[in-house]
Amino acid sequence: MNKIFSMIGLATRAGKTVSGEFSVEKAVKTKKAFLVLVSEEASDNTKKLFQNKCKHYQIPVYIYGSREELGSSTGNSQRASIAVTDEGFSRTIIKMLEDYH
Repeated sequence: MNKIFSMIGLATRAGKTVSGEFSVEKAVKTKKAFLVLVSEEASDNTKKLFQNKCKHYQIPVYIYGSREELGSSTGNSQRASIAVTDEGFSRTIIKMLEDYH
């Protein structure tokens, strides 16, 4: 597992992530999310929904990883979306994503 998923796991253990479409959308709308990650395997509707919502609320959104990878990094089976609710973790993960691309 790469460093990005390890960092997501660390944020999850610290209680600083939410996962699942409904919870992530709520975190975005209440401006609790500092970063949203959407699985590459998510439906086009899900990707579009989060890209539009995050653009409106000015929250960075990245399409990254498989459902399985996102899920296992948060201790779940599969997840199509994850929101990071801590600014420090978000900055670190964004930097890693920028370096990765």
